[in-house]
Amino acid sequence: MTFSSHARSFAGRPVVEVPLDGALPTVDGPVSWRFGRWDFDETADDTLSPEFAAAFERFLGQAGPSVESLVVGAWGYAAFNPAPIAQLCAAAPRLPALRALFLGDMTSEECEVSWMKVGDVSPLLAAYPALEVLRVRGGEDLAFAPVRHGRLRELAVETGGLPREFVAAVLASDLPALTELELWLGTPDYGGDTSVADLAPLLAGERFPRLRRLGLRNAEIVDDLAAALASAPVVGRLERLDLSLGTLGDEGAAALLAGQPLTHLAELDLHHHYLSEEMAGSVAGALAGVRVDLSERQVPEEYDGESYRYTAVSE
Repeated sequence: MTFSSHARSFAGRPVVEVPLDGALPTVDGPVSWRFGRWDFDETADDTLSPEFAAAFERFLGQAGPSVESLVVGAWGYAAFNPAPIAQLCAAAPRLPALRALFLGDMTSEECEVSWMKVGDVSPLLAAYPALEVLRVRGGEDLAFAPVRHGRLRELAVETGGLPREFVAAVLASDLPALTELELWLGTPDYGGDTSVADLAPLLAGERFPRLRRLGLRNAEIVDDLAAALASAPVVGRLERLDLSLGTLGDEGAAALLAGQPLTHLAELDLHHHYLSEEMAGSVAGALAGVRVDLSERQVPEEYDGESYRYTAVSE
């Protein structure tokens, strides 16, 4: 899987595109405005796209005070131009109503996720103390620093490989309102060196007391994660557990079923998996009262006598 289309909804609202020119379209009810300007400038040298910067200033003049939810798409060519984090932070006084932000809503044709220059996203939380939802997609230079934020309810990081330093900074943060955490762990080939041990404070239930949805997605280490989750204290207070998009096989699923009961969950998302039909049936049968997503069954690739499983998103 690659990112083949832009988000159609975000933060519970339909996404409406900001046009290249002219007035904003008339909308009926709350929306998530999507702003992006794709521009390929091979001479760009880690500088903010001037086309994006100028157009975003115009958008702020048009709608800034009323924008409650914002989706940021291409910022020039994201492999050359860094994310406009500084510009977004500077714009905070002009976006007083902003409560939800998605940074990096790009297709693979616009830029592969692992090529996207993002940087440290934690200043966004400092700039927007009332922000409730933050979703980030990217790969290159992706970083985070421990923060204290009293309003953030949802944090999601989509990547082909999440560094352990990033995870450690998230887990060191004080986020008392956080109810949903989604981390795309990825593979070592794209910087994803996070291990089960790195997630220990989270799995032990020591962090984020209000957490109700946990997504450890797109993970090459998902079998090991499943074995750890089988006895992890955090599972007991979850309503939704998401291990989708990874390389889950029969070994991981068996460990999950052999552990603590999961029947209290409302939802278990395992889509894009490598379970045999027999094991998939066992999971569904054991959790008859849970919404279990077992769609998108994958088949391992065989090469020179070796079997290979792949996460849904890498490059």
